[in-house]
Amino acid sequence: MVIVRLKRGGSKRNPYYRIVAAERGMKRDGRNIEELGYYHPCAKDPVFKIKADRLRYYVDNGAAMSETVASFVKKQKVLEGTQEAQ
Repeated sequence: MVIVRLKRGGSKRNPYYRIVAAERGMKRDGRNIEELGYYHPCAKDPVFKIKADRLRYYVDNGAAMSETVASFVKKQKVLEGTQEAQ
């Protein structure tokens, strides 16, 4: 099963995250299927960017979102007008 989740990068106390589609059994920072966007929480204004069309593709084809990604998507209203998974 495919899951849309965060992949951590950056240094100690200065993280950034990539939003990726990956197989559920893969490690957090392991191999992924596709990079969908990024989240940079330590910027002056936290930055969250995502490719809405690719996210919609994965969700429509049965991918689940992690709780964190789902909350970001809900706050940013990325999937307006479509059925959200979980």
